[in-house]
Amino acid sequence: MGAPSAELEFDSRAVRELLIAQHPDLKDLPLSLAASGWDNVIYRLGSSLALRLPRRSLAAALIENEQRWLPLLQARLPLPVPAPVRLGVPQGWYPWCWSVIPWFDGQAADHASPNREQGAVLAAFFNALHVEAPVDAPRNPYRGVPLLQRATKFQSCLEALSAKTGTGPADARPLRARHMQLWQTALDAPIDMPDTWIHGDLHPRNVLVSDGRIVAIIDWGDMAAGDRACDLAAIWLLLPDLGAREAAMSQCAAVSARTWDRARGWALLIAVILLEAGQGGDPRMGIIGAQTLERLLAGP
Repeated sequence: MGAPSAELEFDSRAVRELLIAQHPDLKDLPLSLAASGWDNVIYRLGSSLALRLPRRSLAAALIENEQRWLPLLQARLPLPVPAPVRLGVPQGWYPWCWSVIPWFDGQAADHASPNREQGAVLAAFFNALHVEAPVDAPRNPYRGVPLLQRATKFQSCLEALSAKTGTGPADARPLRARHMQLWQTALDAPIDMPDTWIHGDLHPRNVLVSDGRIVAIIDWGDMAAGDRACDLAAIWLLLPDLGAREAAMSQCAAVSARTWDRARGWALLIAVILLEAGQGGDPRMGIIGAQTLERLLAGP
């Protein structure tokens, strides 16, 4: 389960054609490929902008979700986010909506770890984000849902990992007995807090860091109303320092103990999904998954 194949290949020449047609005042800015992820291709545009273009149809709906809702949430968030500054529409060879967004200098958090002080920064971000969403806010069938709905995915990942590594018995699989206890506790923990806005995909590749500081939270395509525990899992995905994780939890004072139980379960689910992605051809994701498993055992 590596990165999915692109449904549409394109280059900077083709992208500049879109700019010329839809945003001609930007057409002469330097344009260079910055990244190609699972869902989108990012081109840097000049010194302060970027283009975000879906590379497959599934991502097109995520872009539209981001365009619709992120500008409404942006003002209350204490960290920069890539709310679109211009919108692009389907045209000619390109069938989907796309965005012009701010460019943020920084490295993904798996390549540049947040320092100890970022636990408090992450908590402040959660406290600002996790507020009641409008009644017409989107729902995501995979993020922020009751964790029991993801139990089949969890089990299938474990089976796939066991088959690929040839580990055999259950106690030799990538998860230890303590991990499985955390998982069962998470499944047993009812959702005891109201749904809120959630980012929905808060793993280290969607968090930018510079000089140890979190400088931006990117990739909001999965934002939805749901169980905040899905986002709180990022404490174990993002923060290598135990003290930082403890600080983050202590400063999310309104979060219930049952919600922290579910958050650990979400971190565990995401970890095994990333481990499977690592074995499927994306080793960077596999490393994130393995680190998350270690942090869950280290606490809190």
